[in-house]
Amino acid sequence: MKVGVIGTGIMGEPMARNLARAGHQMFIHSRTRGRANALLAEGMIWCDSAAELAQSVEAVVSIVPDSSDVREVYFMRDGVCETLRPGTLCIDMSTIDPGVSKEVCAQIQSRGGRFLDAPVSGGKTGAHAGTLTIMVGGDEEDLQFAMPLFQAIGKNIVHCGPVGNGQLTKLCNQILCGLNLLAVCEAMVFARKSGLDPAVMHKAVCTGAAGSWALQNLGQRMLDRDFAPMFMIDLQQKDLRLVLQQAGALAAPMPGTALVHELLRASQAAGEGREGTQALLKTLERLGAIQVA
Repeated sequence: MKVGVIGTGIMGEPMARNLARAGHQMFIHSRTRGRANALLAEGMIWCDSAAELAQSVEAVVSIVPDSSDVREVYFMRDGVCETLRPGTLCIDMSTIDPGVSKEVCAQIQSRGGRFLDAPVSGGKTGAHAGTLTIMVGGDEEDLQFAMPLFQAIGKNIVHCGPVGNGQLTKLCNQILCGLNLLAVCEAMVFARKSGLDPAVMHKAVCTGAAGSWALQNLGQRMLDRDFAPMFMIDLQQKDLRLVLQQAGALAAPMPGTALVHELLRASQAAGEGREGTQALLKTLERLGAIQVA
């Protein structure tokens, strides 16, 4: 089908490429055209605005940083809602406030369109490999229409309930990611402080009960001193802020998540906000007056 992708950053670019490989005709838009040059060279069609894109496609896929960006994509002048055709399916794959997902859904449906909130997990690696986990909120009929698109970019596609539930499930995912990240950093620092070789420790524990995606992937990057972003600290902080806002409204205690949020704030204060989340290690190293690798 004709598919438009809005947002061609770390996640959006490989997702658009995988959709094209699956045979879909691709239209793209981003704030900065230069970010889309590689995709344009591969034959994708540039649109000067979200509105121009929306009137050209059967499905709109948006993946942008925050709730305000999603509102801009859909509601602002030259946004999707200006030209949305009845029956068009809009899929927002950003991680945002669940309430904003419901707000966008209401506006899309009032114009005869359809909407799914479908945030993803798996980072840059999963986006390139087409193995993302996709957490979908919305109607079953709309999910089935979107399934060929989801199958081009992901492997674990889960219907989580009505619109908004995809975002709530993603926030659960981010709680787990944050605490796993902290655990890996602490184990690395403890190993070095104890006189162990952190690389040997890492090899020993990766396949045991402590094994996790964070240990396998981020742990190795810590050992390599590779702090390039698979997922930026600034974006993780945005996600944890959303978790804590929801938790406050629910009176749900989140002591571990709050601690990770504060430690990552120290990383941001050190100028590391645009580095990968594995750069949290450097904050733990500063606290322990030691360098792991």
